[in-house]
Amino acid sequence: MQAGTTFNLEVNAKIPQRLARLEELANNLWYSWDIMPTRALFSRLDPALWNIVGHSPKVLLKRIDQQRLIDAAEDKLFIDDYNRVLSAYDSYHGEQMRRDAAEVPLARSELVAYFCFEFGFHESLPIYSGGLGILAGDHCKTASDMRLPFVGVGLLYRQGYFAQTIDSQGNQRATYIASDFEDLPILPVQREDGSELKVAIEFPGREVTVKVWRARVGNVSLYLLDTDIEENAAHDRNIAHQLYGGDRTTRIEQEIVLGVGGVRALAALGLKPTVWHINEGHAAFMIVERLRTKVHRGLDFASALEAVAVNTVFTTHTPVPAGHDHFSTQSVLHYFQGCCDELGVPGERLLALGLGPGATEFNMTTLAVRGSRFHNGVSKIHGEVSARILGDLWPQIPPEENPMIAITNGVHVPTFLSPEWADAFDHFLGYGWSRRLGDQSCWDQISDVPDHVFWSTRQHLKSQLLHLVRFRLREQNARNQGSEAHLDRLLSLCNPDNPTVLIIGFGRRFATYKRATLLFENLDWLRRLLLGDALRPVLFLFAGKAHPADVPGQDLIRRVMQVAQMPEFEGKILLVEGYDLRLSRRMVSGVDVWLNNPVYPLEASGTSGMKAAINGVVTCRCSTAGGAKAMTAPTAGRSSRPLPGWTRRAAIARKRARCTKSCRIMSFRFTTSATAAAILPNGCSWRSAPSPV
Repeated sequence: MQAGTTFNLEVNAKIPQRLARLEELANNLWYSWDIMPTRALFSRLDPALWNIVGHSPKVLLKRIDQQRLIDAAEDKLFIDDYNRVLSAYDSYHGEQMRRDAAEVPLARSELVAYFCFEFGFHESLPIYSGGLGILAGDHCKTASDMRLPFVGVGLLYRQGYFAQTIDSQGNQRATYIASDFEDLPILPVQREDGSELKVAIEFPGREVTVKVWRARVGNVSLYLLDTDIEENAAHDRNIAHQLYGGDRTTRIEQEIVLGVGGVRALAALGLKPTVWHINEGHAAFMIVERLRTKVHRGLDFASALEAVAVNTVFTTHTPVPAGHDHFSTQSVLHYFQGCCDELGVPGERLLALGLGPGATEFNMTTLAVRGSRFHNGVSKIHGEVSARILGDLWPQIPPEENPMIAITNGVHVPTFLSPEWADAFDHFLGYGWSRRLGDQSCWDQISDVPDHVFWSTRQHLKSQLLHLVRFRLREQNARNQGSEAHLDRLLSLCNPDNPTVLIIGFGRRFATYKRATLLFENLDWLRRLLLGDALRPVLFLFAGKAHPADVPGQDLIRRVMQVAQMPEFEGKILLVEGYDLRLSRRMVSGVDVWLNNPVYPLEASGTSGMKAAINGVVTCRCSTAGGAKAMTAPTAGRSSRPLPGWTRRAAIARKRARCTKSCRIMSFRFTTSATAAAILPNGCSWRSAPSPV
């Protein structure tokens, strides 16, 4: 018998006409910050499936049973909620251009193009690894809220950052999961004739074709570049295969696709940005591509460089010189010799854009600085650090006077503020408080929130966190073949029904400079803290990933597990695997104290502490192990006991802290300041990095 052709067949449910716009809601990342109404709507369709598909509305609609959709279409309560969500969605997208927080007005004809290596919006679009991506996602969301003319440009990875598991010895296991692009909240960009939009990039001896996808983020668009298409050879299909994966050749090719391909994609779309924003040096090759287009229009190389730089903004996030991407000059010339011929300049002249004084390798940060006229770090301290790191680019002036300024990062409040707090603010601050995030008088009204409301909200959020921790630790324990008795000991303080334990949380990347294990340098002190008073229990929660190539970072995870398994600390120190945006949102809203103790001044901005602050969480910053005693207070017996962080007195203190801090950590300040710099007349270009040409 002759074998037939095999093929995959996928059967999807048909959405009833009455619920037709569910598909539209599932394809707009607005759901990533309209937390309760929209995501709850999808969850109600099939709560079990919602958890299985990782809270992805689009995948839920593809996998759901047809009968559940039919039942929902006939459920009056569901239809009422569905109509309310649609009303909010249409109102949000139908509002006129809003300028309430903008420092510089932008005309509709203007456009900001924001290039970044990763974007983090929600766990359903896994093209992010950590802080840089989450910040970029917050930037896009804020631009949407403010109705800024704004587009993002990034790469579409078949494998995003790894999924983490941790075994019983504390060893991190990295698993890479390939995404089916049809399951992501993205759609291919189409030309007017209905064909898919693709652009070509000249590589040595070959041409690489790049497909363009679009993700809708509220009112703005994110364009994602994909090389995994049939037109490309196997090697080129893998260029954008994995986020932060591969060797140096893969990295430079990824950055060429982002910088050069991104500029060409926007041109093919007919978009003409008036501000070009390079978020970290990965996208700096956009400068070379823009130089090429300017020269083709008749400018000489020096004039083209000035024309490109005058409306380019560069933001650096890296506080150590070794963290900036650099490539050998031979490698750069290998890929850009043809471009040099088009520019009419020798290769040495192009290389000079990325070579600092005495440098032997091409530095992407140096290229970004030389090709821009507005540069900033992401906090006051980081701005000063960056000014020193890049001081050689302005040898005529001291670092404190060079044009590297600071614009402090912010966070997108609707994404990370818990729905419970949002409801409380609606009641006590009045509807529309979210449009007055920079108004100090708005936040002064938090003092009017009754203590019992503050306290009950905090307890409810702690309970939600403990539910999630219990769920994940049960899975972790079962996979590691732990006993039920051991699990009971681990969860002894995780009681969602009585969340009176003081929870101190550490959730971020496990890198050595972040010092996750600082508390363990003095175990005697830690024993007094955790065992000194049975009536005041304390629970430490640790979560985070270490890069698969970062052995010292993985050693930190093993050290946390080692201490957590000591008999006296069992159940009092918990290490939760699989750190992602969902766990992050729960932790920053549910812990009592947020632990942040990096080596000074290596933390660029610390946005996780901002997310905790807007949820009424106290941040503890420690420079040494002894500095952690700030969390304790002496008692009559000369011992140290935890401060009663779960008392009403602490609730009042938290409210006051929120009043003074909240208005300073909103992402719109960073968004508007960075954009305004490039469109202000004259600006500060007289202090720009001198061109090597």
